[in-house]
Amino acid sequence: MKPVPPVRHLVRARDLADRRYFEPLAVADLARAAGLSEAHFSREFKRAFGETPHQYLLTRRLERAATLLRTTDRSVAEICLQVGLTSVGSFTTSFGRAFGQSPTAYRAAFPPAAHLARVPACMVRAYGRPAARAATQQV
Repeated sequence: MKPVPPVRHLVRARDLADRRYFEPLAVADLARAAGLSEAHFSREFKRAFGETPHQYLLTRRLERAATLLRTTDRSVAEICLQVGLTSVGSFTTSFGRAFGQSPTAYRAAFPPAAHLARVPACMVRAYGRPAARAATQQV
C-alpha cells in the first residue's frame, strides 16, 4: 500500500477550515486534523499554501463576510459573529486591510440586498402574461 503524501493531510486541514470557518477554530484543531504538531503543521501549511493557517482562516472568514455584506441586510456586528469572529473592532480593521475599505463602505458600493430578492416564478408568469382581453379582441 502506498503511503499518503503529506500534502494530503494539509488539504484535510484546509478543508476543515473551509467547512467550519464560522466556528472558533484554532491552529491546534487544524493541526490535529492533519495529524501533525502545531509548529510542524504551521510550517508545512505555509510552505504548501503560501500563508499561515491563521491567515488562511481569517481570509476565508473575511471573504464570507464580504459576500454577506453584498447579499444581506444584516448588521456588520451580526455578520462579524456569523463568520466566527468575536470582535467587531478587529473585524473592521482586518476587513479594511483586506478590502481597502470599511465593511460599511464596502456594503454601500453595492445595491441594497432587497434588490436581490427573488420573485417567485409563478408571480413572473402571472404578471408577465398579456391581459386576457388582449387575446380575445378581434382586429
